[in-house]
Amino acid sequence: MRSLGGEVRARRRTLGLTQQQVADLAGVSTRFVHTVEAGKPTLRLDRLLDVLEVLGLGMRLVPSPGLHEPTATAQDLRGPADDA
Repeated sequence: MRSLGGEVRARRRTLGLTQQQVADLAGVSTRFVHTVEAGKPTLRLDRLLDVLEVLGLGMRLVPSPGLHEPTATAQDLRGPADDA
């Protein structure tokens, strides 16, 4: 999360925005923007995505390095009612 926070801070500064301006545009508190930039490990995803959108940033899901197999398969996640 620290690297995410650093990227958010760098982008905000590149755009010449204050934390307050980002907060106002994203509909979140200034404290939340500060928390993102500080790299807090737990954040509300919906609010984080709002901040990223204001900054023209996005998120991508990529496989973790060294992870070759998923820990659960679609079959594992199906319940008894799904087999019918």
